[in-house]
Amino acid sequence: MECLAFLLVVGLAVVGGARDERKNIVFVICDSMDGRLVGQGQDGVVDLPYLSSMVQNGVNFRNTYTNSPICCPSRSALWSGVHTHVTGAWNNYKGLPRDYPTWQVRLEQAGYHTQVYGKTDYVSGRHSESNRVEAWTRNVNFTLAQEGRPTPVLVGNASTTRISQDWSTTDLASKWLIHEAPKQQKPWLLYLGLNLPHPYPTPSMGKNFGGSTFMTSPYWLEKVDSSKVTIPKWLPFSQMHPVDYYSSATKNCTSNFTSDEIMRIRQYYYGMCAETDAMLGQVLDALKSSGQENSTYVFFTSDHGELAMEHRQFYKMSMYEASSHVPMVLTGPDVPAGRDVKDLASLVDVFPTFMDIANASKPSGLNGSSLLPLLKDSSDKVDRPDWVLSQYHGCNVNMSTYMLRIGNLKYVAFGNGPKQVSSQLFDLEEDPDELHNLAKEMPEKVSQLDNRLQMLVDYPAVTREVQNYNKESFMAWKAKLGSRYTEEIANLRWWKDWQRNSQGNEEKVEEWLEQPPN
Repeated sequence: MECLAFLLVVGLAVVGGARDERKNIVFVICDSMDGRLVGQGQDGVVDLPYLSSMVQNGVNFRNTYTNSPICCPSRSALWSGVHTHVTGAWNNYKGLPRDYPTWQVRLEQAGYHTQVYGKTDYVSGRHSESNRVEAWTRNVNFTLAQEGRPTPVLVGNASTTRISQDWSTTDLASKWLIHEAPKQQKPWLLYLGLNLPHPYPTPSMGKNFGGSTFMTSPYWLEKVDSSKVTIPKWLPFSQMHPVDYYSSATKNCTSNFTSDEIMRIRQYYYGMCAETDAMLGQVLDALKSSGQENSTYVFFTSDHGELAMEHRQFYKMSMYEASSHVPMVLTGPDVPAGRDVKDLASLVDVFPTFMDIANASKPSGLNGSSLLPLLKDSSDKVDRPDWVLSQYHGCNVNMSTYMLRIGNLKYVAFGNGPKQVSSQLFDLEEDPDELHNLAKEMPEKVSQLDNRLQMLVDYPAVTREVQNYNKESFMAWKAKLGSRYTEEIANLRWWKDWQRNSQGNEEKVEEWLEQPPN
């Protein structure tokens, strides 16, 4: 029946050879943008003129979250419209199969032309060997630094604008809009995936280097209001949640940082966001030049955020707002200007929204809800969930993490639940910096929210599934390496810490492997 519905849509669109009048879509997704930066107007710490223009002329979905705060699992949820525990996209190595029926496939079946440039990163088998091994071994009884120390780097001069390699794909997308989009007889979707403002690689960490370099130029720093850059408050080590401490340690963030270092890391990150905004701007200008602006929806979002030294961490992999809260802004035909939507949303909502725009039937089993009804007056809105769900199962965190946001409350459970390790509960209205964990003060609320979370996902069972997957994957990797195993595991991103006690660390891995399955 679904295939028949798609054929009917396509058939109606081309009767008599008429041009298909359904609306086009431009979808720009960046990597690692903190959603709280969008919609701040004159109060913003960084000037983002193109995003600000989109907010003024469209809708800002202010409370949008990633469904898993790391690249591949997050994008797997976005491209599939399905939560992580359903797809089993556990880490940056395990995403979707190549033949998965994503929204791109469905749009093409519905008669759309799709044009994809830049980073997609939702398919299994990518990212570094070290990244996957770190995820598989997160339950081993050691804590090894896996990343380079976060470092700010200034390059170029006051006229240096093009730092990121993303400009090359932005140029391609812009040229396609100007020269090819007007020729299309079908409605179309243009996708542009940017890597900024993700931190840059740190080659000094060896052959398996990660990315801990915050790099920008004086030109982009001019867009940052230094007077508004704050140094985040850190809890003492003794008060940190044990999972947070593990994350800080494996991200190489437990040593001393001067106030100047922290300020520059944050300033440079905001400069990287300004460069990202400029690439979005080039695409918006190209769309206007193409004459297609009035018949095209434009979406901007990010796969996850960036901690930028909040909670003594950088990168993502956390349920704190800087990591899990993402931008979602929409402009286009009949989109009300300047609307600020406070309803909760997440990246799984993108798939059903695209189906609505295409007048195509939604596949069964999607977990998201279309965003289009939120454009209507409140009295006309259809029912949608009053919660969002996010989860994390990858590296730099030593147990699976589950976040449920309802209203102003954010509940975070770990592993098998509160009996194994304490939960976190934050009131985001009273405590936007998430420094006061209310879990011990409000045990009844914790029990209520934990029950609600388990109604949505049997998270202790998911935790066991991930643990078994991790061990089986590691054993297969070890067997494949054979005699090269000892040398290979010693030279992953954790090599500096590993080699301080190579034999002891290898023995701890063997102890973990000998533990009975869950």
